[in-house]
Amino acid sequence: MLVRKRLLILGIAIVALSAAIATQYARMSIGYEFTVVHPAEGLIRFVGYDNSSADNVRLLRVENNHTNPTLKLYFGDIPKGMNKTYTAAFAIVNEEDFPVNIVGVNIDEISGNYIQIWLHADATKKADDDTSVLLWNKGTGWAGGTAWTLANGDGNPSTMNGGATNTPWDSTANIRYAESTPVATSGSTDFVWVQISIDTTGASLGSYSGSIEFEFEAATT
Repeated sequence: MLVRKRLLILGIAIVALSAAIATQYARMSIGYEFTVVHPAEGLIRFVGYDNSSADNVRLLRVENNHTNPTLKLYFGDIPKGMNKTYTAAFAIVNEEDFPVNIVGVNIDEISGNYIQIWLHADATKKADDDTSVLLWNKGTGWAGGTAWTLANGDGNPSTMNGGATNTPWDSTANIRYAESTPVATSGSTDFVWVQISIDTTGASLGSYSGSIEFEFEAATT
């Protein structure tokens, strides 16, 4: 009888110890932190250049700057039958400390059937006469993998092109803009120029709006 009692006590002790080990790390927490910044100050940012023909303000601008800042392209009135092209609608600039690939773009409304978007090297040239990639063609998006690689950035939103080109603040458009038009090279510069054309030949009269979504991914080596 005495032996059985000792074995029982030992068995209970082992079960209790197992339970203690199993629940010792049941709960853990980890802190996190992030900062919401103005669209013109992000690690992937759009930098204005061309002016809109509607009001001579940057084509790319930020609306509701002090409450809910939102990027917008303002093309204004385009006559039916016209093809309107902005060779330097804006630049896409990488401020991350690693390369970033541009892998696609999407336009979510029917207006996308009248729009073409290129990534290209020289803001002073039409994309057809330049090193370029047609990223969006009137409803059909790029499907070829990496279209353009933005080189490492330096985390400084006041410059682009490795610090060689200033991007000061435009207080009318509420956006940063490029002071000059350096030439971009895929994989070597931290920026690329974006050309946008709108062809209204097949469009009905009326207003069109929507959103343009660029797709990025971190480049791997």
